[in-house]
Formats: sequence, structure tokens, C-alpha cells
Amino acid sequence: MELYGYPLKAKYCCSRPTPTKILPATSTVAATYKDRVPYQHDSINLPWMPNTYYKAAALNPTLGPFSESFHGLRPTKILPFISERPNDVFTRHTLEDWHRSNMTNYKESETTRHNAERLRADLNRTIKDVYQQAKRTQGESTKYLGERVNDIEYWKSELCLELDAMIKETNSLTDMQKRLERALADTEGPFQVAHKCLLNREKRMGIDLVHDDVEEQLITEIKAIKSCRERLQQCLDTVNAQIMCNKEARQELEKDLADKQVGQHIDNKCYQLKNTSRGIHYYKGVERVDATVSVPETWARFTDNNILRSQSQRATSAKLRASTESMLMGTADEMWRQFSKVNDAFTSRITETANAKSKIQTHLAKTRQEIFQIETKIQVIQKTIKDKEVQLKVAQTRLDERTRRPNVELCRDTAQLRLVTEVNEIKETLQNLRQCLRASEDMLQMLVRSKAVLEHDLVIKNNSLFIDQERCMGMRKTYPSTVQILGYV
Repeated sequence: MELYGYPLKAKYCCSRPTPTKILPATSTVAATYKDRVPYQHDSINLPWMPNTYYKAAALNPTLGPFSESFHGLRPTKILPFISERPNDVFTRHTLEDWHRSNMTNYKESETTRHNAERLRADLNRTIKDVYQQAKRTQGESTKYLGERVNDIEYWKSELCLELDAMIKETNSLTDMQKRLERALADTEGPFQVAHKCLLNREKRMGIDLVHDDVEEQLITEIKAIKSCRERLQQCLDTVNAQIMCNKEARQELEKDLADKQVGQHIDNKCYQLKNTSRGIHYYKGVERVDATVSVPETWARFTDNNILRSQSQRATSAKLRASTESMLMGTADEMWRQFSKVNDAFTSRITETANAKSKIQTHLAKTRQEIFQIETKIQVIQKTIKDKEVQLKVAQTRLDERTRRPNVELCRDTAQLRLVTEVNEIKETLQNLRQCLRASEDMLQMLVRSKAVLEHDLVIKNNSLFIDQERCMGMRKTYPSTVQILGYV
């Protein structure tokens, strides 16, 4: 018996099947293969072992006849062979059947033992997985409890910091409430100067007629002078309302902090529990009782909202104290500071305009130079296109002449391939050059437009400089200081 080994798709342990027919001799059919092209079967392209081989190898083997004289009978109809041994001993099985039976028993034994080993390995792995899963599950629960305790500790610290800040801010605002008692007067001079500056700046042209920082400061100055007395009483009412809001936010912080302390104590106790701890019991059905009222997102959002509310109130309170403090400094100091801010804004704006004017002049010169260079480059591209067109004519003429070669001389040789490649390359180059030419011409038009825009913008910047530097700043430099007006010196 022959063993064919273990191929990739199946195992084969049976003998080769007995051929059903004997092929004719080569000499009898040699004449039929003359003038025939060898046939290449599709199995040449198949993998190392085609499917037909698997089908043939999977057949159950049968016993062949004992004599070659019984070609026409099936193996099952052959008469039993009577041995000529002494005592007329009758052989029921062949030696090949005996070996085959042994091999079958061996393989069944190996299969059974292999399945048993695999089952034992699966059981060991299952037991190990159970212990690992239990350890991992309890470890993850302990880890999450620890993270929960850390989260509570973090939010407790944030609440404590915010509560201390809120208490400090409320005390400061209470002190400011007591200081809001004086009313200050304003003057008409600063109002007239600021109003005239706004009227003069309306004469700017084009893009320079912007709502810039200077205009904002002038409007702020006018509003500050007009509403100084009115804001005092309004600010006092606002401070009273803000104190009530601060107290409400403080109460929410204190209540949330007390809840956090109780929750941290309980979660810390759960975090320290182990398998060997005392006081652990069965609580049947406790996992089905959902007594929670929030999720981690809403839990964190609740405290974060309280802190944000307190921070918002503190920011409003600090802003209110700052505005109240500025009003309490007096009209003279407020007017002088605003007057200085307007002057600084004017100085900054004049500097920006002068720098813009200088940059415009520089860009105008560069634009004119670039126009000259792009015009030169356009001429170079046009000349290059003409040269390439001549080269294309040469290559196409060569190809046209080579089409007149006779018969077999029409060879697709290296020269022919290179000429075709050359024509394609020249066409592609010409296309790129024409695109560059169009882009250069478009760029030239853009440069010309940019030149006109720069020249117009230069005129606008000169007008703005005259208004801000000569008219407005000239008038504000002659204005006496607020300290001198109020008689502080």
C-alpha cells in the first residue's frame, strides 16, 4: 500500500485506484498525432494539486481480481478462490485488508487521543480564563472605584477653591457698596473737542473711512462725560443685586460640597473592601435595584455648572467692582485717562497710516518692476514656443517620411518609437508653455490693476494723514489738561 502524505486540503491514505481500461500501444495511434498541435490543458495553470486529483484520491479502493483473465466481470461477482493449501484452508481476507484494518484502527486511536488532549487543553484554558476573568473583573471594579474617589476629591478641591474665592469676592463687593456715595461733575470742554474730532474724521475717503480704535475711544469719551452722574446710582443698584446673586451661588457650592464629602466617604469604604474583608454579605437582588439619579456626565456637569455659575458671578462682580472703582476715582482722573487713551489711539493710528503709506510706495515700486520683468518673460516664452513649434515640425516631418518605407522596412524600430515619444513630449511642452503664457498675461493684467489700486490708495492715505495729524491732533494738543481745569495745581 502507498501513502500519499498530507496535502494542504485533505488527508489521503488510500491506495491508487485500479485503471478501468488499458491504453492502446503508442505505435497504433502514432499516426493520429501527426500534424497535431499539442493540447495544453487548463490544469497547467492550476495549483500544485488540482481538484481532479482530490476526486480520484477520495474514491474507496476495491479489491482487484486474482487473475487477469476476468476482465469482463465486476469484482463482487468473482468466484471465491479455493486455495490449494493442505486441508482446504479458505482465506477470507487479503493481507492488504489486514494492513488496511490496522491502519484504520491506528488512525482512529490517534484521532481519539488527539481529541482527548485537545479537550484537556480546552478545560485547562477555560479554568485559567475563569480565574483571570474574575481577577480582572474585580480589579476593574476596584480601579473604577479608585477613579471615582479621585474624581470626587478633584471636584471637592475645585469647590473649596471656588467657595473661598466667592467669599472673598462677596466681601470685596460689600466694601465697594459702602463706598458708592459721591457724585461727580463733568465739563463741557472735553465733550466739544471729542465731537469736533469725530466730525473732522468723517471727511476721510474710501477705505480709510473705517470704524477704528480712535473713533471708538472718542465715542467712549463722549459717553463717559455725559453719563457719569447717571451711572453712579445705576451702579449702586447693580451692586446690591450682584451681592444677592453671589450669596445664592455660595449656598449652592456649600450644599454640593457637603454632598461630595458624604459620597467620598462611602466610595472610599467600598474601594477598600476585599475578599478577606469583614462585613461582606450576600444582598440578593441588589444588582436589579437602580437607585441612581444621575450618570457620570450629568454628575460632573452638575458640579461644573455650579462652579461655572459661581465663576460667572465672580467675573461679573469683579467687572462691576472695576467699573465702580473707576467711577469712584473722580471725573477729573477719568477724563484725563480717557483723553490720554484717545491721544494714544490717534498716535497709533497715525503711525499705522504712515507705515501703510510707506509700504504702498514700496509695493508700487516693486509692482512697476515686476510689470517690466513679466513683460520680458512673456517675450521669452513666446520665443520658446516658436522654437518648439519648429522642433515639432521636424519630428512630425520625419515620421511622415518614414511612413513611405516599402514593405517590411516599415519597422517599428527604436527610432520610430523615439520620434513618437519626441512628438508627444513636444506637444506636452507646447501645451505647458501656452498655459504659462496665458498665466503670465493674466498676471500682467493683475499687476496693472494692482498698480492702479496702489496709486489710488496712496492718495487716500495722504488725506487721512492730513486729517488725523494736522486737524485733530493739532486741536487736541492745545487742549489744557483736566488737572489744570479742575484747579488741582
